[in-house]
Amino acid sequence: MVFGSRLSSAAAALTLVGQASQALGSIQYPVAAVTADNYGTLNFTEIFASGPDMSNAAWERGSFHGLTTFARAAPLRCFGADADTPYDVAVVGAPFDTATSYRPGARFGPNGIRQGSRRLGVERINVPAKIRISDHLDVVDCGDVPMVMTDNKVALRQLELANAALLSHTSLRSYSGRSIAKDGKFHPRVLTLGGDHTITLPLLRGVAGVYGPVSVIHFDSHLDTWKPKQTTGGPWLPDEEIPVTHGSYFWYAYKEGLLAPNNANIHVGIRGAINSWQDYDDDYEFGWIISHAEDVEDVGWKGVVKKIRDTVGDNPVYITLDIDVLDPGMAPATGTPEIGGITTREIKKILQGLAGLKIVGADIVEVAPDEITQIAAANIGWEILALMAKTPLAE
Repeated sequence: MVFGSRLSSAAAALTLVGQASQALGSIQYPVAAVTADNYGTLNFTEIFASGPDMSNAAWERGSFHGLTTFARAAPLRCFGADADTPYDVAVVGAPFDTATSYRPGARFGPNGIRQGSRRLGVERINVPAKIRISDHLDVVDCGDVPMVMTDNKVALRQLELANAALLSHTSLRSYSGRSIAKDGKFHPRVLTLGGDHTITLPLLRGVAGVYGPVSVIHFDSHLDTWKPKQTTGGPWLPDEEIPVTHGSYFWYAYKEGLLAPNNANIHVGIRGAINSWQDYDDDYEFGWIISHAEDVEDVGWKGVVKKIRDTVGDNPVYITLDIDVLDPGMAPATGTPEIGGITTREIKKILQGLAGLKIVGADIVEVAPDEITQIAAANIGWEILALMAKTPLAE
């Protein structure tokens, strides 16, 4: 009885090894053939499974082993050996959180969002949006931009240069009609995974360089248009020397002429406290319209969509989404959570209602992360890619 148990266990182990070998493409790993003599002694003879050695087999888009890319997009060394490979959308990570004002952790956002996207796929059908992204766009994941931890100005400059490099290429696909880019060419679009919200400033510099000033749809619970000010003791610095933070980057964007004029930019989901009503006056002066989080209750998601579309018109549009626009019950892992936020169902409906807008780029920021928050952020990114897939950047 013991002999039979030992033999059957060994045979089962051999079967599992053989099955694994077949699943891995007949890799030439040693496999033990098991025999037994009349006394029940087990003898192992080493043999090799036949077939090619695939131990360094290529990454598989549909698998859950190996590289984890955003929505299983193909990995690409966009700043190295594959720099000349064309694509339509580059997903890139910006692991940066040293300009946040409250709780850090968003440097882990890019990895977290990718982990949260494992059940998604650019080759899967988005049923509510009625589209398969890969039918219209070739999406690649370029990995993360190396950003130093010890100098914010250097780190943001690294991101600015990397983003500009990605945008400078010609996209894989071209379309009928003239591109809305200033040079008339079709350029790739970039979806950036942050990172604290400061990263939006260097990203806006890149898209403005290609398309001119853009209308920004800013999903957030805070305005982020505060004038930079020195909060510590003197000597006082001029405004241009005060470091940019995740609450002042839009002030810099306005001063640099990156935003579309005539109040063609909109905040959505605002509900954070302010220091004085002057903050709202300044915000309007800097080119913004406000939709509060409560508007979803008052006018519904369709009313919010109408206000957004009325604001941005036919301009090129950049979407920046702070995950704290969602209620912390649905996205708790963020730097500055505010109660009373938008739900995941509502944000999906609002985004799907923006179909037809010319989305030139986007970012998702302030993901600290945890599993709930990174799954929400990943699905939002998937919806943004669907928007890009629906509307080419052509006149």
